[in-house]
Amino acid sequence: MILKEKFQQIFDTLKDKKTEQTMFNAFLDTYPEEWKQLKINFSKFNRSKKFGNTIPLPKPEVSLRKEIRVWLQKQ
Repeated sequence: MILKEKFQQIFDTLKDKKTEQTMFNAFLDTYPEEWKQLKINFSKFNRSKKFGNTIPLPKPEVSLRKEIRVWLQKQ
């Protein structure tokens, strides 16, 4: 399932204020396997870079919050 579809499901189930923080917390509770996979992919990427070659990749927390923020602005 695509992240946007998961965000929509979380958005529909939330009764409180629908903020970036509540969406983030609900994502972690609702989709622990996807969260785990995001962190695994991030750590694999960091290990695969060669020394001296820097490719900026945001931490999983930062990238997920950004995705949620962008998605919420479109709502």
